[in-house]
Amino acid sequence: MLITFTSKAAAEVTMYKEHARRALELLHKNVDRGVLTFAETANAIKVIEDAVAESRAHPISEEVVHDIEAHPDDDDNEHEHEQEAVAKVSFSARMFPLLDMLRAAHKKQHDVIWSE
Repeated sequence: MLITFTSKAAAEVTMYKEHARRALELLHKNVDRGVLTFAETANAIKVIEDAVAESRAHPISEEVVHDIEAHPDDDDNEHEHEQEAVAKVSFSARMFPLLDMLRAAHKKQHDVIWSE
C-alpha cells in the first residue's frame, strides 16, 4: 500500500505505507490519511530530524550479521553465504523527501496532507 503526501509548497512524495508509518506514529497521526497544519510543521520537522539522528547514532550492523552467517559455528558447520547482497535503505534516506516537503511547507506556510 502506498501513501502520497501533498502540499502546495512542494512536489508530492509517495512512499510505502510501512515506511511512512514510523514518521506518522512519531507525530501521533493516522497512517491512512491526515493533515499536518502549517502550525504543526515546525514540531514535525524537529521530531523526524531527532528520529533520524537517533537512527544514525545506533545503526543496526548488517556487517556483523553477515560475518556471523558467513563463518562456521562451534560444530564446524558452515553457514550458507547469502546469494545476493541486498542494499538496505536507511530511515534517514527514506525520510529525506518528506523532511524536504515539511521544510518547504513550513517556509511557505502551507499544510501537508496524505492519503492512501
